[in-house]
Amino acid sequence: MTEQTLGRLAEESWSRFDDHDSVYYEGVWHRSHALAARARRMCGGFAEAGIRPGDRVAVMMANSPEVPIVYQALWAAGAVVTPVVFLVGPEELRHVLLDSGARAIVTSPELADTVRAANVDLPMYVDTSELERAAERGPVARDPDDLAALLYTGGTTGRAKGVMLSHHGLWHVAKDAFELSHQKGKDRALVPVPLSHAYGLIITIASLHATEPQQAVLMRWFEPGAFLELAAGQRVHYATVVPSMIHLLLAEPLEQHPLPDLAYLTCGAAPLGRQTLEEFERRMPGVQILEGYGLTETSAVTTFNPPGRRRAGSVGLPLAGYTITIRDGDGEPMETGDVGEICVTGDSLMLGYWGEHEPDPEGTALAGKELRTGDIGCVDDDGYLYIVDRKKDLIIRGGFNVFPRDVEDALNGHPDVVASGVVGRPDPRLGEEVVAFVQLKPGAEVPAEELIEWARDRVGRVKYPREVRFVESVPLTSVLKLDRKALRSLLG
Repeated sequence: MTEQTLGRLAEESWSRFDDHDSVYYEGVWHRSHALAARARRMCGGFAEAGIRPGDRVAVMMANSPEVPIVYQALWAAGAVVTPVVFLVGPEELRHVLLDSGARAIVTSPELADTVRAANVDLPMYVDTSELERAAERGPVARDPDDLAALLYTGGTTGRAKGVMLSHHGLWHVAKDAFELSHQKGKDRALVPVPLSHAYGLIITIASLHATEPQQAVLMRWFEPGAFLELAAGQRVHYATVVPSMIHLLLAEPLEQHPLPDLAYLTCGAAPLGRQTLEEFERRMPGVQILEGYGLTETSAVTTFNPPGRRRAGSVGLPLAGYTITIRDGDGEPMETGDVGEICVTGDSLMLGYWGEHEPDPEGTALAGKELRTGDIGCVDDDGYLYIVDRKKDLIIRGGFNVFPRDVEDALNGHPDVVASGVVGRPDPRLGEEVVAFVQLKPGAEVPAEELIEWARDRVGRVKYPREVRFVESVPLTSVLKLDRKALRSLLG
């Protein structure tokens, strides 16, 4: 293949294998050649609807087999996929549609009211069968450096920004991620993560690089009981998860759900505590958690723990196209093992932010060919990366640095805790005080004082929370990350 673009990649992938069961969804297997034909017809449908190369088309859908079909059809038509996580509200959706200049939106029936409430005048496709009535059409020519996807960041520190990702960047990151993670014979995956998130998007592209037929067991959305039933019933070999899903699974009676075929979980989108990893693997013998790390700005994946070479507590080794440098506050490179800001170089980085946004005041803007991630971490002698925390989440208590993740990892190790979130509360004497929000397991009753002592025994007399507040559930963002902005709003 000479043209490394996503439309061409899909075509080459469809012709690589004989027709086979490809996607299992809500009780039905969908065949690979039928899905390919639908994508080609949908490409023709978009062209007939006036979608031209370079046009942005928003895709706000719950997980379904139609989501990758829409993506592949848009790339074949030369359009720019603009995914929107189905959990966003009308106001955030309106911002994305207006800021991106979207020419159309494809959505699911249960989300149509949210799209209408956004009150943006543009064509809306609720039933993709309308687009599939056209004749089949192959991919138009595109340049690998052309824009392929426009993904909007979570917007937890302000208005969401569009991250511009090229065909080249997504093509290469997906290929490198597949080659680093693939195990021969492990070809059936359970996929509960939103396909509209950068993590889910790269999964759909990575499968197009497969060297043997792949099968995906797709969940509309994550529910821990259904996850375990599907994993057992469909005998999946691996699953794609985020840390919040692992916490919810740990609240289930895992021992009652033996999964002899499940070999590993790939885990990304947010850091996972070491104790959480160890508890899950203790309760699910034979299953290994392989952590990775990435940002939307790095085309979703930067590092990953290869099967057989995992280093627990690490988020793995850099993908082939990336180099990681740890820098101090002055921007100078630091020694191996020293903790500083994680900076990434490589030609698969984002093209920039859409609409010539001002540089990010938090420092996550692209500077030349190096991305300052805003994440704090270190690299060991063998090149494995370790994440400490987000720079902007750092709590400074009495002049001492407190990384919330350290405190959360300690609290999450308590047998009655499902999840926790830690933030700083302004304090006139100390600058900030450490406050923890804790979600307990159903039926559990634990005094706040016990959790405070538990944390102090594990993180020391500086970092431990002086205040614990119980919540029914720890708030998550629309992409299933801990929502510290929501927690800070609860401080009062």
